[in-house]
Amino acid sequence: MRSRVLLTALLAGLAPDVAALADTPVKGAPVRIGVLNDRSGVYADISGEGSVVAARMAVEDFRPQAHDLAVEVVAGDHQNKPGVGAALARAWYDREGVDAIFDVPTSSVALAVHAVTREKNKVFVDSGAGTADLTGPDCSPNTVHWTFDTVALANGTGGAMVKRGGDTWFFVTADYAFGEAVQRDTTALILRNGGKVLGSVKTPFPASDFAPSLRQAQGSHAKVIGLANAGGDTIGAVREAARLKVTEGGQALAGLLIFSSDIHALTPKVAQGLVLTEPFYWDLNEATRAFSDRFARRFGGKKPTAAQAGVYAGVLHYLKAVAALRSADDGAKVVAKMKEIPTDDPLFGKGTIRADGRKIHDMYLFEVKKPSESKGEWDLYRTLATIPGNEAFRPLDQGGCPLVTRAAQAEGARP
Repeated sequence: MRSRVLLTALLAGLAPDVAALADTPVKGAPVRIGVLNDRSGVYADISGEGSVVAARMAVEDFRPQAHDLAVEVVAGDHQNKPGVGAALARAWYDREGVDAIFDVPTSSVALAVHAVTREKNKVFVDSGAGTADLTGPDCSPNTVHWTFDTVALANGTGGAMVKRGGDTWFFVTADYAFGEAVQRDTTALILRNGGKVLGSVKTPFPASDFAPSLRQAQGSHAKVIGLANAGGDTIGAVREAARLKVTEGGQALAGLLIFSSDIHALTPKVAQGLVLTEPFYWDLNEATRAFSDRFARRFGGKKPTAAQAGVYAGVLHYLKAVAALRSADDGAKVVAKMKEIPTDDPLFGKGTIRADGRKIHDMYLFEVKKPSESKGEWDLYRTLATIPGNEAFRPLDQGGCPLVTRAAQAEGARP
């Protein structure tokens, strides 16, 4: 009874946040896409309503009627709670006819939705969570991990800091799945390159006071303080580090997951010189600028984040697979078709989806501009390096995904 009451309350709370988009029905039941994310907490600026806008834009650009499809988009708030996310996913799949769920920042929630999606044989395309465990030993034939992961972040930001001489680290880590994963993967990179981790401290998620943790990091005398957090937590930690004059004391600050919306909130005055890794930036090329200008006109002048860009690209590719199959009913078949079709969109360019569900594309190492270099409120980064996808992400044979072994066996059995 308590479970039924809780689910009813969750769905009642969802109602004000539902956003729908439907082409004029062509025939049969519409394809229903659910955008599930943080709409009210520390990750709302990273994904939130902006991801719904991105999903709508993808549906419009796909032109469903031309493919004899009708498509609807719904949205919900998982409140950064795995139980809430899993309950909403189950209700969407069982009662609301949702065929695929997108976005889902917060790794612990993503892992919960990942499990429910496999059980229900639907589709999960994650663009907001970082844990590389989604394509590891518990990989699923129903999940695609689109935008970034903790291995790519470690290879990008961690690798750059070590090359610059940052061979001793102290981590300030959010106490949930993403924080643990990014610390683990960055630590592995540091050790492989002869560096040392002098210590770490876990912070509540979300956290309100970073001063004690940062003072502990200062006391370690590590050359680099790694922020293994994201969103509002990263913003709070960077602001507190500026107040404590961490960098003036000779220590470098490494944000292991930072989005352009975070830097916009911090401003280049506070964040200047920060090195970070992202798979997307609005000002990369003509195609990203054109899309971002369209997005900004619909979303109060804000440029899209990488997570929101991932929702756009993921929805577009998902719909291509559904159109090719002429059905969204069997989630595993849809994901198999997504892996079969090469990816190609204006935001990430051409790429592939591997057997383990990992979407492969380039990553970029950026440095936050000085205020004197910035020509506008969203002119935030200068590009330090392009990291090819096959170097950024974990090698296919090192993740422990059983789907990889099966794919190799199937390939070997072909005449």
